Amino acid sequence: MNEPAANFRFYEELNDFLPQKWKKTDFSYPISPNATIKDTIEAIGVPHTEVDLILINGHSVDFGYRLRNADRVSVYPIFETLNISNVTALRPDPLRIIRFILDVQLGKLARLLRMFGFDTLYENDYTDTDIVRIAMETERIILTRDIGILKRKRVLRGYWVRSVHAEEQIREVLNHFQLENQLAPFKRCIQCNTFLVPVSKENILERLPLHIQQTFNEFQHCPRCDKIYWKGSHYERMVAKISKWTADKQTSHNRNKHGE
Repeated sequence: MNEPAANFRFYEELNDFLPQKWKKTDFSYPISPNATIKDTIEAIGVPHTEVDLILINGHSVDFGYRLRNADRVSVYPIFETLNISNVTALRPDPLRIIRFILDVQLGKLARLLRMFGFDTLYENDYTDTDIVRIAMETERIILTRDIGILKRKRVLRGYWVRSVHAEEQIREVLNHFQLENQLAPFKRCIQCNTFLVPVSKENILERLPLHIQQTFNEFQHCPRCDKIYWKGSHYERMVAKISKWTADKQTSHNRNKHGE
C-alpha cells in the first residue's frame, strides 16, 4: 500500500528554503498521521512566518489544517503589492508600529536599522528563547539568520535575512517590509536604540576633539549611553546611501507601474 502523500508547490522566494530538486516545481511529500500543514511545511524546510497564503485544492486554509492523502498544496510568500486579507487565513493583524528584534548574527544590521530610525532591539547575548519572549511581549518582528527560531510555534512575525552582508541586509529588509515611507534617519542611538536629544556645544566642549570643536556646531546626545553625534563624514555617506536607495526604489516602482 502506498504511503499517504500530498503534492506541493512553493512559489517565489519560498524556494530559497528548498533543495534544488524541489525548487519551482511540483513534488510529492509523505504526510504523517494527523500532521498539520504547518508541521509539514516546516518539515520541508520553510518557516511558517514566511508564508502568507496556503491553498489546499484551491481553498485557503489555516496552519491547523490536517493534510489528507492526495491533497494539492500551493504555498505563497508574503504578498508585497496585493491585499489578500479577504482570502488568507494565516496572517495576524498588521502591526501599527514596526519594531524589530534581531538575533546575535545581525549586530551590524541592528545598527543600520537604528540609523534609519527603526526601533530595534539587539544584544549579543540574547538566546533564542529570549528573542521569542521579547518579540511576543513587545509585538516585534524577529529578524534572523537562523531558520530554526522562525519555526517555533509562538513566533507570529519573523523574516529570514538572506544576505550575509550588512548593507545588502538593510536593503533587503527595507524592501521586504516596504519601509521606504517610514524612514526617520539619525534620530536613534545606533549603540543602544534610545532617542537622541539635542545638546549645546558648550555643554560637551571638553569631550570633543579639537578639529570637531572647530568644524561643527550642532550635536545630539544619547541620554542612556552618553554617546555624542555630529554630522560628520559618516553622516554624509549615510545620507548619500539613503538617497540612492530611495531613488533606486522609485525607479523600480516606475518601471513596474509602466510594465517595463
